[in-house]
Amino acid sequence: MTRLYNDPADFADEMIDGFVAANRNHVRRVAGGVVRSTRTPDGQVALVIGGGSGHYPAFGGIVGAGLAHGAAMGNLFASPSAQQVESVVTAAERGAGVLLSYGNYAGDVLHFSRAEEKLNAAGIPTRTVVVTDDISSAPVAEKHKRRGIAGDFTVFKAAAGAAEAGYPLDEVVRVATLANERTRSFGVAFSGCTLPGAEHPLFSVPEGRMAVGMGIHGEPGIDETGVPTADELATQLVSALLAELPEGVEEAAGHRVGVILNGLGSVKYEELFVVYRSVARLLEAAGLEVVDPEVGELVTSFDMAGLSLTLFWLDEELEGFWRAPADTPAYRKGSVAPTEQLDAAEIARTDEVPIPEASEVSQAAARVAERALAAIVTVVDEKVEELGRIDAIAGDGDHGIGMQRGARAGAAAASAAVHAGAGIQTTLSLAGDAWANKAGGTSGALWGAALAALGGRLGDTDAPTGTTVSAGVTDAVEAIMAFGKAQPGDKTMVDALVPFGETLAAGVAAGHPLAEAWTLAADAASAAAEATAELLPLMGRARPHAEKSLGTPDPGAYSFALIAHAIAPVLTGGEEEE
Repeated sequence: MTRLYNDPADFADEMIDGFVAANRNHVRRVAGGVVRSTRTPDGQVALVIGGGSGHYPAFGGIVGAGLAHGAAMGNLFASPSAQQVESVVTAAERGAGVLLSYGNYAGDVLHFSRAEEKLNAAGIPTRTVVVTDDISSAPVAEKHKRRGIAGDFTVFKAAAGAAEAGYPLDEVVRVATLANERTRSFGVAFSGCTLPGAEHPLFSVPEGRMAVGMGIHGEPGIDETGVPTADELATQLVSALLAELPEGVEEAAGHRVGVILNGLGSVKYEELFVVYRSVARLLEAAGLEVVDPEVGELVTSFDMAGLSLTLFWLDEELEGFWRAPADTPAYRKGSVAPTEQLDAAEIARTDEVPIPEASEVSQAAARVAERALAAIVTVVDEKVEELGRIDAIAGDGDHGIGMQRGARAGAAAASAAVHAGAGIQTTLSLAGDAWANKAGGTSGALWGAALAALGGRLGDTDAPTGTTVSAGVTDAVEAIMAFGKAQPGDKTMVDALVPFGETLAAGVAAGHPLAEAWTLAADAASAAAEATAELLPLMGRARPHAEKSLGTPDPGAYSFALIAHAIAPVLTGGEEEE
């Protein structure tokens, strides 16, 4: 369990601050993460990586010469927001374009993809290579759906080597894509991990048992067995990986491979070395030549007891990048030429957000939005454990924590905006940004997009009406469906959101006051959320274990229905009738 923390909500930010204070020769803090504190040549492609915090040394720990140029660091086990990714890229890029690379998780894909679109629109050439190394998370025919685990490192190392060698962006993308295609990983876990302030681990493994194929966020494994000996485990890991050779590798014998035996947090180095003893023998017996193996912690999961094995099938080019020098806070190899520190003038920046002028009626509406967000915080705080319990059945169990972080951040941002004289559009937009930044993950992205869409419809000038609020909710539904790609029936938040929007629109069109129409819509959302218990999830982290979620409502749909009901009383007396 995690023992040392202050306010659990501040843990990730305080961790990053401490990490930077301890490693100023390598990294500096920017909004959303860290970038190199040393000078990078102009005209070099920038590699920006990232994901949720809680996986150190991924991701900030491998920022430095020979590896990443920057890392977008989200909250605990939650993807960074699009705004955070943009901020890190803006600080890291040097005029030759940017490669974004990260593990294939729904929240990361949503946020990084959104950032990629905005960066390209802003004139910064940006490309993406998503890591899909975990063979347990999808069959080979659907390898594009696989998640990224410790194999992140091989892709990052190869891409960074290409960038340092002066390759242009398209060639860096080619190298990273090839590295991903030639990387395979497989992992196991013996116990779960506990986030700061949590009373229970995100998942549990029965005493004396081992979860096979466990994900680094606590996603359920594909099997459960008794705990083997070290030699037996080595055989299991090597056999699984050699059973699936990358395209172009006809047989294992004669190939050179990079190897990572990765500890997930509580399996100690001594244990890893005992396992690696057998791994090395088995690979040699298969006719493989191991190149610069790494045994240690490269992608962790707080205090999870577990490990994973990664094979990186090398060609001459990839081997050169795998063996290339690097100098970062957590990873050093070979000898890197001295790097010059940036001076204070080069890193000065401001993060102040201007508040546009707004009419009095819009400012009054913003105060209603502030109260609505406060009501959201109240209901999420009351239900945070239940939301986590529901999510843990087929997912990673962090939905409650993520919603709590996002709602609190959104409410705080709304309050600050209102006190600065903001109208409702600006208030909701800033609240959405704060929600996405603090919550991260899929739900953070979707709630951020929803609040921004609703605010965009309402504006900072006119008083909201039932019609404009309903139209704004329709915009939010469309934004979420376009952003998250989910449809009704996929067992997501959309299953409650669509009937909510349709019922609200019908109620307003029938002449009902907004508060009354909203209440009817909230009832429809609740009924739809309950009905998701009979659906199988077709998207997100619950998809690989769809059958486990039967009989349980989708956590995103359930939390949306709770929030819709919590807002209804706030609207009474807070609307302008048409």
